[in-house]
Amino acid sequence: MKQVCNPKLAMTPPMGWNSWDCFGLDVSEAEVKENARYMAAHLKEFGWEYIVVDLGWYAPGVTTSNYKKKNIPMITDEFGRLIPVEERFPSSAGGKGFKPLADYVHSLGLKFGIHIMRGMPWIATENKQVIKGTDITCDQVAEENDQCLWYGSMYGIDCTKEGAQAYYDSLIELYTSWDVDFIKADDMGTWDGDGLNSPLRTDELEALAASIEKFGNKIVLSVSPGAAYIGNAYHLSRHAHMWRISCDFWDNWEALKRQFPRCAAWSKRKVAGHWPDADMLPMGKIGIRGEVGEARNTNFTYDEQITLMSLWCIFRSPLMFGGDLPQTDATTLSLITNKEALELNQHSKNNRQIYADEELIVWAADHENDSKHYIALFNIGETNLQGEKLAYFLKNQFPALDVWNHKLIQKEDEITIAPHGVLLLVKDSTK
Repeated sequence: MKQVCNPKLAMTPPMGWNSWDCFGLDVSEAEVKENARYMAAHLKEFGWEYIVVDLGWYAPGVTTSNYKKKNIPMITDEFGRLIPVEERFPSSAGGKGFKPLADYVHSLGLKFGIHIMRGMPWIATENKQVIKGTDITCDQVAEENDQCLWYGSMYGIDCTKEGAQAYYDSLIELYTSWDVDFIKADDMGTWDGDGLNSPLRTDELEALAASIEKFGNKIVLSVSPGAAYIGNAYHLSRHAHMWRISCDFWDNWEALKRQFPRCAAWSKRKVAGHWPDADMLPMGKIGIRGEVGEARNTNFTYDEQITLMSLWCIFRSPLMFGGDLPQTDATTLSLITNKEALELNQHSKNNRQIYADEELIVWAADHENDSKHYIALFNIGETNLQGEKLAYFLKNQFPALDVWNHKLIQKEDEITIAPHGVLLLVKDSTK
């Protein structure tokens, strides 16, 4: 199978911010810029670089109460392509689209991304808009009976029809003219709860990937939602840079526990430049206008947050922060700028789960140049863990740096791991 997407664009897991967890469907240009400025000032030096506008940027009046209704108002250009709502993105006026906002993000030394839905807008089909570069109208390639289950304003595209590829080509031509660096393509899979067998829309994914290749292969492609079927690992690695391994992940301990077996399964299917995605980091200030709950600091405790960060880093998931960055507290900032944890995420190999039971899960990894060895012991139970059980996995690990407590540990009898917590150690392998 041909390698369609350019793996050089994401040789390490992408790191960035996405508007969904904090602002839901109606993030504004001003809020995007505020988050970009914060990233440039506080996170860029640690490798964070993507600023991603999520769902709804083309839908005036969209809210969490109406976005699942069928055929809500959306704005398109003459070719049936969605364009930004000027009231929320004033720099897009006059047909400029997201180019001015992308230029602003780029001026800060960062990269710009957008969320898109599979298929085409219902209104483009209703109005029989002409697909750019053809004499074919959108209604001739749309499949009205194929609507997203949770965003019912898009029709699927029948890729057996002439004009289908041309429509996707027209989208990527537009996004390329806006200088978009990253696309989160949604509804490419279908939620199936907790399993690993979500159907993949291979026809439209292949069409989208082919269009990205046609226009220079300069866009990182993220596929959502999940859970992706593990048997599609090779196909996904040919057509995408990252893909979701779960449905939407929120700040709930049981949801975090469910990510462990998914990460363990997908860690065996890694391909360089392509990343199984455990979803966003719902940390900091979230739910400001989001889909789940009211404005809040994350429901995760500190121990749960370091467990979250440790699993995402040792699994080498992409890291997409979900909180409103300007409201980030000092503790959260310390977690997402921990140099050892981020080095593990960006520059490790042999990442694997080596043990799991009802209370203890153990992962290990090595630095890409073999200079360091990592081990993570996760307490997923409800009581402290210590003693012989931990000692068995910690033989020959000392002295080692406790990544989250920033201290050198000399021996295993000093170790106690709190419920829902983790011990993440890094040992110098050259000594």
